[in-house]
Amino acid sequence: MRLAGGRTLRRLADHVAVALMATMFVSFLLQIFFRYVLNRPLGWTEEVTVLCWLWVVLWSASFILADREEVRFDIVYGVVPRRIQRVFTIVSSLALIVLLAWSLPATWKYVVFMKREHSAYLHMRFDLLYSIYLLFAVACIVNHIRLVWRTLRATEPAESTVEQAGDVR
Repeated sequence: MRLAGGRTLRRLADHVAVALMATMFVSFLLQIFFRYVLNRPLGWTEEVTVLCWLWVVLWSASFILADREEVRFDIVYGVVPRRIQRVFTIVSSLALIVLLAWSLPATWKYVVFMKREHSAYLHMRFDLLYSIYLLFAVACIVNHIRLVWRTLRATEPAESTVEQAGDVR
């Protein structure tokens, strides 16, 4: 099952990630050129590169990466019966939901607090820079709620449920 407009949203998320990667790459090339060819390093390019890296990693993890594409340590998971795999999926997802939801108020306070701080070269407010973490946390919560729901309702193996939940994004 696909969400309405899911492909359009997925394509938009992909385009944002590509734009961030392109910006990061151009900034990196500018830094190399100015530092090693002109002997006049630019400070703002490093700031842009770090900012874009932070955003592309958390953006992609929130809106692009499917569950089956995530790095997992599934040595134990792969050798236990499917019923236990489902229990593992539910318990780990519930733990992530609780921990991320519990951290949201403090995260929100921190992000709002950082409004008074600015980056050194671009003078961007840190609350705007760190706001991507809030999106990431909420997206993870929603994804794991969906994963628990599908695992509880599933009659097929837990492995297929994990993959299907990742396909909904």
